[in-house]
Amino acid sequence: MRDTRRRSMRLGWVLASLAAAAALWSTPAYAGPPFVTDDPEPTDYHKWEIYNFVGGSREGGVTSADMGLDLNYGAVKDVQLTMVLPLHVETGAPLDTGDIQLAAKFKLLHQKADTASVDLTFFPRVFVPTGRGSRHAQLLLPIWVQRDFGKTTVFGGGGYTINPGAGNRDFWVQGVVVTREVRKGFQVGVEYYGQGPGAIGDRRIDGVNFGALIHLSGPYSLIGSFGQGLNRRQTTFYTALKLDF
Repeated sequence: MRDTRRRSMRLGWVLASLAAAAALWSTPAYAGPPFVTDDPEPTDYHKWEIYNFVGGSREGGVTSADMGLDLNYGAVKDVQLTMVLPLHVETGAPLDTGDIQLAAKFKLLHQKADTASVDLTFFPRVFVPTGRGSRHAQLLLPIWVQRDFGKTTVFGGGGYTINPGAGNRDFWVQGVVVTREVRKGFQVGVEYYGQGPGAIGDRRIDGVNFGALIHLSGPYSLIGSFGQGLNRRQTTFYTALKLDF
């Protein structure tokens, strides 16, 4: 009886998350929330990580943001399936559907104590166009690595983005993050990220982000980041309510 009640409560949390996304409908895609750079740790086997998020950037008086659900499920050991369902809003434009993201994270190496080994994953990601933007799907092919040093963690890597379409060009992305557990349930981090120009005549992007994770209670955590471009006057932001179960 107790297990049935727990399953009902978990289903309720999922429905609540979906309801939150519906509420967002009436009122740079981040990879490893709250950072642009991803970490190589897949969601635990048969567990969920759900982010109700808002993230975007502001440059030249124009704000561009995505909002919605980032769903992650530990399908099998060392394999995570991901689906991102965003809405897109931009200064001077009506609300639109963003690019749906479909991804699978495969953990290939595990770090071991007292060695120089690292965690390593391959995390291919497809951006499926569903809005008024490009009609061509993008494919990101990255490798992410991580090493833990007590309460400090360093992760990063990058990959190649295949970006078809007239006027577009393929580009590389890369980044590195250092996080520190200040106390139980509270982490802070700093990130460098870079992205090559995705179109003819565009400029590359380099920036820094400062982020934090605060565990609230039970399955809930609040995460966020705020950053600034190094070679462009671009401000980035991300915030999400994270649900683990």
